Amino acid sequence: MHATYAEKGLRIMGFPCNQFGNQEPGTEAEIKTFAEGYKAEFDLFSKIDVNGDDAHPLWKWMKEQPKGAGFLGNNIKWNFTKFLIDREGQVVKRYSPMDNPSVSHLYTFPLFVIRMHINTLQ
Repeated sequence: MHATYAEKGLRIMGFPCNQFGNQEPGTEAEIKTFAEGYKAEFDLFSKIDVNGDDAHPLWKWMKEQPKGAGFLGNNIKWNFTKFLIDREGQVVKRYSPMDNPSVSHLYTFPLFVIRMHINTLQ
């Protein structure tokens, strides 16, 4: 998706998180090396919390938005939850870990897909 739409303004941002079954225990350097092995071309940020008192402010804000609300509460339930943000900075949609976001029908780039990027170390 990144390679297809980056020239039109799509940005994908990955945020490692270790709050789900201790699946992202690695250091930032280890996570980056692993992602590079899969030819990840998106921006990869520092490891954060997405739930609880120490949740990153961006994730708190996204979960509070009308289109960022989750099913059965706003906590992130598992890895690879994604948010689609439009060029005005509004949450367009929240995707579950099982959803594959499609932006091909959207023509108002830039868009930002912000996702948790975990399960990278085995």
